[in-house]
Amino acid sequence: MSDAVAVVMFAAVTAYALFGGADFGAGFWDLVAGGALRGERPRAMIDRAIGPVWEANHVWLIFCFVVLWTAFPTAYASITLTLFVPLTVAALGIVARGAGFAFRKAVLRTRDQRRFGAAFASSSVLVPFCFGAVAGAIAAGRVPPGGEAGDPVESWMNPVSILGGVLAVVVSAWLAAVRLTCDAHRLDDEEMATYFRRRAVGSAVVAGVVAAAGIPVLARWADHLFDGLTSRALPLLIVSVVAGAVSLVLVGRGDDRFARATSAVTVVAVILAWGVAQWPYLLPESTTVDEAAAPSGTLAALLVSAVALLLIVVPSLILLYVLDQKDLLPEESIED
Repeated sequence: MSDAVAVVMFAAVTAYALFGGADFGAGFWDLVAGGALRGERPRAMIDRAIGPVWEANHVWLIFCFVVLWTAFPTAYASITLTLFVPLTVAALGIVARGAGFAFRKAVLRTRDQRRFGAAFASSSVLVPFCFGAVAGAIAAGRVPPGGEAGDPVESWMNPVSILGGVLAVVVSAWLAAVRLTCDAHRLDDEEMATYFRRRAVGSAVVAGVVAAAGIPVLARWADHLFDGLTSRALPLLIVSVVAGAVSLVLVGRGDDRFARATSAVTVVAVILAWGVAQWPYLLPESTTVDEAAAPSGTLAALLVSAVALLLIVVPSLILLYVLDQKDLLPEESIED
């Protein structure tokens, strides 16, 4: 039963990386769009793309935390006690990001719009970096078992965590650029489609370079993860590389029909490869999923809740995304 709960939690992590990652990546392109005049059209496209869905994406993050502290309480205690700095920064960044995105549309003075816009854009980079650093710290075995606290600085300021943070930012930027290209093409805005297509290609190249540079880092400081990635999880990595290459070719040729799907496959395959490579450890190489699990009654109740989520919340989110893609949702306004 603990294995089933772990799979459910990891599915939620994957969903957050996919949907939340594209959301954060859009904020990255907002950050580097340039001044008010130069960046006006890209920012308008970004606002239109994420406006209807940005609040819904955090459902997956909340679900992940609820499952973690309910099903694996000692591992949750170890993670939060050790990594409270990046987790706190990420939480503050999510709040600042949401406030900045909402209030920059409501204020009238240009100076205030820039301030709120800067809060939104900078937090869009800070939050995925922190979450990537947390994932790197866990994968590198920097979190001690048994609900104990590890080093609050070295646990996440190390080569693997920095690699995880940078990779999270770059992949989010690439994922967002692909989706923004598709959205611009769907809206018949060829200028913005070309604008984001170039950034999708550029960020894909950067992501590949970062991933290649991370190979010796993982081999040196996260050997358990590296061994898993080069053995049982290798087919998933191959799928990710192939899907990413196909997505890059499709975007580069201006064929956006399947670019969105192949980019999603790329990210999902990478996240699944991480999970398969780390299995059966929740905290490598000290705590397995079974060792960290709560009593069976708690796990059973949690699985029932997960089924309810699947039947109630997931269809609602699917409907939201479908309506958004069909332009059937009202645009946000100051009065809203």
